[in-house]
Amino acid sequence: MKYKVAIVDDHTLLSQAIGNLIDGFDDFEVDGIFKNGQELINSLKNNKIQPKIILMDVNMPVLNGIETTKILTKEFPSILVLALSVEEEENTIIQMLKSGAKGYLSKDIQKDILHLALSTTLNQGFFHTQNVTDALLGSLKKKNELDELKEREIEFIQLACSDLTYREIADKMCLSPKTIDNYRDAVFAKLNIKNRVGLVLFAIKSGIYNI
Repeated sequence: MKYKVAIVDDHTLLSQAIGNLIDGFDDFEVDGIFKNGQELINSLKNNKIQPKIILMDVNMPVLNGIETTKILTKEFPSILVLALSVEEEENTIIQMLKSGAKGYLSKDIQKDILHLALSTTLNQGFFHTQNVTDALLGSLKKKNELDELKEREIEFIQLACSDLTYREIADKMCLSPKTIDNYRDAVFAKLNIKNRVGLVLFAIKSGIYNI
């Protein structure tokens, strides 16, 4: 028995190459190749395909991988989604996993790893590579760091991301400059950062401050 796999990627040559690899497996075959999430959803709703697993690119026109995966999780929960992307950003990996993806693969994946990923996902319901593990641990670390911050310290961090001086931040928070210096030192110590630039980068990555 061959299990059906659909591929969603706007790079035609790459998706065809991956499709050829899959068709070479004894237990898997390609059920369809699509250029964006909308094409895939339309085919699923019209019962033109019945894939067990979908290899999903992240950045695509019309309907991207994150939004498509959310729809699949809600409307086609029995279908297993594996992200397939060149992106290695921790935030992108986490977004795909939160949307319902069962794993996150790099597009330069080797043939044997691709087969392992498909087989493991089919049998266990997920496949986690090292980059996924690192992203999950990084996300957990950020949550722990945020939990350690007090409400006023978070307010200080948000203001520190502006062009206000520390004295102006003190006025804004109705505190003395000395107290703001204490806030700064405490936050730097908790987050293990050394300067305001590092504080801004942390705030952006953790979602405390949006550009």
